[in-house]
Amino acid sequence: MADRDTLPLPLEVRARLAELELELSEGDITQKGYEKKRSKLIGAYLPQPPGMEPSMGQERRTPVTPSSSSRYHRRRSSGSRDERYRSDVHTEAVQAALAKHKERKMAVPMPSKRRSLVVQTSMEAYTPPGEEHVGRQDTSSGSEGEGSGPGNGTPTSSQEGSINMEHWISRAIHGSTTSSTTSSSSTHSGGSGAASRLADVMAHAHLSKSGPIAHLSLKRRAKPGPRVENGSSGGPRRSCEFGAEHGWQRAASDENHSAPPDVTGYTNTTDSILMERPQVSSNTVPNRPVPKYGNAELMETGDGVPVSSRVSAKIQQLVNTLKRPKRPPLREFFVDDFEELLEVQQPDPNLPKPEGAQMISMRGDQLGVVTNWPPSLEAALQRWGTISPKAPCLTTMDTNGKPLYILTYGKLWSRSMKVAYNLLHKLGSKQEPLLRPGDRVALVFPNNDPAAFMVAFYGCLLAEVVPVPIEVPLTRKDAGSQQIGFLLGSCGVTVALTSDACHKGLPKGPTGEIPQFKGWPKLLWFVTESKHLSKPPRDWFPHIKDANNDTAYIEYKTCKDGSVLGVTVMRIALLTHCQALTQSCGYTEAETIVNVLDFKKDVGLWHGILTSVMNMMHVISIPYSLMKVNPLSWIQKVCQYKAKVACVKSRDMHWALVAHRDQRDINLCSLRMLVVADGSNPWSISSCDAFLNVFQSKGLKPEVICPCASSPEALTVAIRRPTDDSNQPPGRGVLSMQGLSHGVIRVDSEEKLSVLTVQDVGTVMPGALMCVVRPEGVPQLCRTDEIGEMCVCSIATGTSYYGLSGMTKNTFEVFPMNSTGAPISEYPFTRTGLLGFVGPGGLAFIAGKMDGLMVVGGRRHNADDIVATALAVEPMKFVYRGRIAVFSISVLHDERIVVVAEQRPDSTEEDSFQWMSRVLQAIDGIHQVGVYCLALVPSNTLPKTPLGGIHLSETKQLFLEGSLHPCNVLMCPHTCVTNLPKPRQKQPEIGPASVMVGNLVSGKRIAQASGRDLGQIEDNDQFLFLSEVLQWRAQTTPEHVLYTLLNSRGTIASSLTCVQLHKRAEKIAAMLAERGHLQDGDHVALVYPPGIDLIAAFYGCLYAGCVPITVRPPHPQNIATTLPTVKMIVEVSRSACVMTSQVICKLLRSKEASAAVDVRSWPPVLDTDDLPKKKPPLLYKPSNPDTLAYLDFSVSTTGMLAGVKMSHTATSAFCRSIKLQCELYPSREVAICLDPYCGLGFVLWCLCSVYSGHQSILIPPSELEVNPALWLLAVSQYKVRDTFCSYSVMELCTKGLGLQTESLKSRGLDLSRVRTCVVVAEERPRIALTQSFSKLFKDLGLHPRAVSTSFGCRVNLAICLQPHRLGKLADQGTSGPDPTTVFVDMRALRHDRVRLVERGSPHSLPLMESGKILPGVRIIIANPETKGPLGDSHLGEIWVHSGHNASGYFTVYGDEALQSDHFNSRLSFGDTHSLWARTGYLGFLRRTELTDASGERHDALYVVGALDEAMELRGMRYHPIDIETSVIRTHKSITECAVFTWTNLLVVVVELDGSEQEALDLVPLITNVVLEEHYLIVGVVVVVDIGVIPINSRGEKQRMHLRDGFLADQLDPIYVAYNM
Repeated sequence: MADRDTLPLPLEVRARLAELELELSEGDITQKGYEKKRSKLIGAYLPQPPGMEPSMGQERRTPVTPSSSSRYHRRRSSGSRDERYRSDVHTEAVQAALAKHKERKMAVPMPSKRRSLVVQTSMEAYTPPGEEHVGRQDTSSGSEGEGSGPGNGTPTSSQEGSINMEHWISRAIHGSTTSSTTSSSSTHSGGSGAASRLADVMAHAHLSKSGPIAHLSLKRRAKPGPRVENGSSGGPRRSCEFGAEHGWQRAASDENHSAPPDVTGYTNTTDSILMERPQVSSNTVPNRPVPKYGNAELMETGDGVPVSSRVSAKIQQLVNTLKRPKRPPLREFFVDDFEELLEVQQPDPNLPKPEGAQMISMRGDQLGVVTNWPPSLEAALQRWGTISPKAPCLTTMDTNGKPLYILTYGKLWSRSMKVAYNLLHKLGSKQEPLLRPGDRVALVFPNNDPAAFMVAFYGCLLAEVVPVPIEVPLTRKDAGSQQIGFLLGSCGVTVALTSDACHKGLPKGPTGEIPQFKGWPKLLWFVTESKHLSKPPRDWFPHIKDANNDTAYIEYKTCKDGSVLGVTVMRIALLTHCQALTQSCGYTEAETIVNVLDFKKDVGLWHGILTSVMNMMHVISIPYSLMKVNPLSWIQKVCQYKAKVACVKSRDMHWALVAHRDQRDINLCSLRMLVVADGSNPWSISSCDAFLNVFQSKGLKPEVICPCASSPEALTVAIRRPTDDSNQPPGRGVLSMQGLSHGVIRVDSEEKLSVLTVQDVGTVMPGALMCVVRPEGVPQLCRTDEIGEMCVCSIATGTSYYGLSGMTKNTFEVFPMNSTGAPISEYPFTRTGLLGFVGPGGLAFIAGKMDGLMVVGGRRHNADDIVATALAVEPMKFVYRGRIAVFSISVLHDERIVVVAEQRPDSTEEDSFQWMSRVLQAIDGIHQVGVYCLALVPSNTLPKTPLGGIHLSETKQLFLEGSLHPCNVLMCPHTCVTNLPKPRQKQPEIGPASVMVGNLVSGKRIAQASGRDLGQIEDNDQFLFLSEVLQWRAQTTPEHVLYTLLNSRGTIASSLTCVQLHKRAEKIAAMLAERGHLQDGDHVALVYPPGIDLIAAFYGCLYAGCVPITVRPPHPQNIATTLPTVKMIVEVSRSACVMTSQVICKLLRSKEASAAVDVRSWPPVLDTDDLPKKKPPLLYKPSNPDTLAYLDFSVSTTGMLAGVKMSHTATSAFCRSIKLQCELYPSREVAICLDPYCGLGFVLWCLCSVYSGHQSILIPPSELEVNPALWLLAVSQYKVRDTFCSYSVMELCTKGLGLQTESLKSRGLDLSRVRTCVVVAEERPRIALTQSFSKLFKDLGLHPRAVSTSFGCRVNLAICLQPHRLGKLADQGTSGPDPTTVFVDMRALRHDRVRLVERGSPHSLPLMESGKILPGVRIIIANPETKGPLGDSHLGEIWVHSGHNASGYFTVYGDEALQSDHFNSRLSFGDTHSLWARTGYLGFLRRTELTDASGERHDALYVVGALDEAMELRGMRYHPIDIETSVIRTHKSITECAVFTWTNLLVVVVELDGSEQEALDLVPLITNVVLEEHYLIVGVVVVVDIGVIPINSRGEKQRMHLRDGFLADQLDPIYVAYNM
């Protein structure tokens, strides 16, 4: 660029260059063509450096990026103005700002998209690092210097090798290198550097070969070298000692918790890149295939460890990016635990402040009184219509640019009269005319028919009715048409005038009538064509008065929020405005004027319809449709008609520039004035300059260009006068953007980057007074160097917003005050809505509009300026020039800037992303403000205004609703949101004693509670062992039915009496002894479907003295993922044999099974379908009740596989406790719809019936998938009073039966007998689900208090179980209290405090009590870190003491020291003797007002969430479920959500139920809601298909599985967005 400014280039070369740049900017030639032609043009003028070939010089000088192809076309005017006044200074600024950023090395990770969302991808373009230095010019804005590929240094450990690997992958993704010096691999030095180097190189080779699919399945071909660990070389090291290295496992990194083995990966432990936690497996099998996750191929290395995939490398890059400090760190101040103060922007003392004197108001020239000015506009029409009827008034054009019709003054007069007569006399009846003078009528005319509009408008003036010109509604739901309807309704419009053609084109209903448009009042459509009207009688004349204070017309105005207001203009204002325009523009009779503007409002109406008639001028009207076909049409008409004046917008000048090269014979010397209607937009200056540059050679004089400023409220505010004195240059100002954002005018200093060049819009209108007032607060006069809102005092302004007196007062009746507070004038001023200042010489300068003002962090930014900056970044390549919207949305108590642009269809993903990241950097560099969200939408999808602009408020509405459907989104909350609460600093712990004292003083009690005593012993309680109870029942009540199993049809599949069960168990014991050769104490895995075989096998094991372990069988349709878990449990539990049914036996030996696991390593498998006939010689009786009864294995939500040991004592105590709580005895029936494999579900299914003797009706939950009504029908049919289910069963019923309650009622389903329906769970009660279940089945008799929950965990399988005794249903007496719901403050909860609030208060979270504490159970709430007891108002870990606590984890290596803490903890002070088991769940206790049957007050336990799942972010504790609940609420298409953290980033995964096009809509909504409700910034948003978030059998989300799947890139996401 510099070359042209410093070279002495001839004018014609300059002009040709300008043309070239224009062609490039409009996309008419390619970049290559542009550079070729350009170098040809200026080649001759380039100075040659010595010893350099000419061609070389040329090549060197051609810039790589066309910084000139921009919105501000570089034009030098012929005068030698100071070059910094060129309006294209902005483009250079943008390029410079980007260059600065380049030095700063910003790397923005690009989002990942599924193929179906991407139109073209260019993965093929990448070369492996070795070749990268050759030939590829890296122009990406986020790139670092070249030469950081492999080969610059030799890595010395595998860790560095892995960095390189990542390096190349991330490079392949972004086309730019980012040196990620921090690898977050959690283990170091795994093998020799050389080996991993080799692996890297091999991986590169592989990547380059496979082209575009490389990133889907990347396998390392290299075999890892021998591994040396802890000095001993050997096979793979023992996997992690099952919990030896568990530092990563705890959110709070609490070393004392033992970690059971992890089943998130079934792979050997090797050092994995970017996997936060070591993989765990058993060391019996050296190499086992990796399970597939979802439907994507798992990326694996030679030894089965997922490598860092594209996601991980990207996230690493994101983390690195976020580590760079961007904004100043938040100020430190102490925050009280409850009051999370949002950071308030403190004013910076060094900010620029206005220093000038107070401004004085500017007075316009005297409005001269010319003798022949008419007394009103109608009088002018009558005069010209009668004296010169043949004079042309208006010429309209067709789309070919041929004159279509010439309206003369005579015709205009006669037709307007006809319209006036018909309006007054032909509508309604003689006695009751429909219209009276002063009524409002709508004018609905298309943009290509100004003649009909003009006739109708003057017809209304003559009839003294008030015209309200509006746009033609094209469809029933046009953007903004509803608000127009609201305006018509509020104006009381009942008649709409329209033309014949327009009337025919309006949408019609089936019977041919025009439908009522949405939000519109009922209208009578009146066609104004002469042939449809009656001729007025000869003696009828309209009453022509002098201009008075009646309303002349109402102009509509669309506000920032999309609402439409009507500005009323009085007849006197109308006339005075025409006079002021005539005087300042020097209009004379019979001049010709070319009008390209919309003639229905604003400048087009004032010049082309009103002032023209006052002066008998001839208007040539150019419709928008003709401009689209031929952008030069207006210039051709100026030449053809030798027009003196033209009214255009900068857009029309820009279009003419693009097209002018086709025309040779253009001569613009007839023009004496070119009115630029949007001259008040600061960016119009570039179009004006460029236009002058090109057309000066075609006769255009510089002083002809007259920008004007106007607004609907104040009409014309200022206009530059066409002077003959060409020595007086127009005013310009180069203002500092930094200053402007603080509302201060600073002429720019050396810093050339962020400047705004503004041109003057002339002086105040004749007869008006103008001042500038502060935009906010009282209208106080600004100082001379301060930007404010322009206010005008004149007869020629609007007078009110129709029907809105309050808004009218604030806008049209403003009394500006001086510094002393005195009003400066007795007359009211009108606010113009324009921001600006008055410069030297009384020239007005406009810097922006109030509507476009966005106040971010206390600084003001103008939407237009931001649009301009965005467009200056390689503009027309990626987005359409006019199709960009900038608005602000309010998130977390501040405005946030959103930029939405339409993307060209031919730009690739990478290009758009590059463009987006450069736009962010440019806006940051020039305006020092962060863009919160930048979205690109497909071309032509943004809502349009009738004249083709963008409908801003509608766009904003779509964005906030999540229905904008962008194709690219970049969110940058990390850089924008600086007002988050300060991260909480944990206070140093206070000593135990002072806590005790503090609690006593404040009247808090220590949080502890217990269930009732176990009470006296009953007949079966004398037995210590369940096996003895069963034998006793088989003898005393042999035929009593204990179990009934139902199938999916609801019929009995099988049942067991006491004696049948006893006999089956004996046979199984015999088989174990015979075929299995088992010793007593051996472990046996029971792999059965839910049913009766499982129960028999369990008691068979007890009879044989073996320890049973129940295992969920593999799923036949999904062996690959389910079988490895089975294998894992069998191995970890060290089972000596597996007992199962015939079907599963076959399944275990099938081909699919051998593909999933190593079949040969199974222990012996016994099939119990054919049992031996004989019974065992004698039944085993355990010697010691503390020996193992059974092992309970389950996978926690964090993906840990944990087996706990249940002794005979604990098992009996457990059954007894449940029997007492639920009042179970032989005559009772209980329906159980649970999985019988672990926890309370197993105990209820297998143990309780034998202990208590009641009949259990067993309903396998899997059968509900076939028949969702099965469980409830069984409950109704068997008249069951107590039933147990899981959340997944409840959800199935709620979703599956929601619409069938009526048909179920007709089938006789009756739930009125149900006293207790307990949901068995190990989590916070799902209050929304239980409530909707209760509501849904209330009609079927379900008592709302029947539904309650239980709570259990690994250390104690059931702590709470609350059957509410609804007593005898007749008197509804109760022995158990209602489950209470409390509302707690979510913000306090994050600080581990419990503060109760009212329902519906902000930040409230409903929590439901987890059930009544079981008999014999004591609970205390303890601080998980210090182990001290806590008071009632604190959130802490739930500790439990009870006879049925499990006795410990069953671990392979028996690391007693680690796990003893879980089962045998002591408090650090207070009662330090009792032994407690730590549940790993956070909760609190609350004394309720309710009493139980014994009359005691009842303590309620509230479970908040698992300690493992809780996330520590910004020093606060968050529970994933709370964030997930907020996210699911944001958009109808989000069906499920899971969140987890990775390093310190919050990752949100959502399942999308809808079209993939909606995926990107969710990103801003999710980011907003998490910010607003949780004060957290989302780092990554992942949109996946339904069913990807893994859920375990209990219906709990497996967030850690999901996290591992995400990090290993196995989710196959639809879209991944990385928030910056």
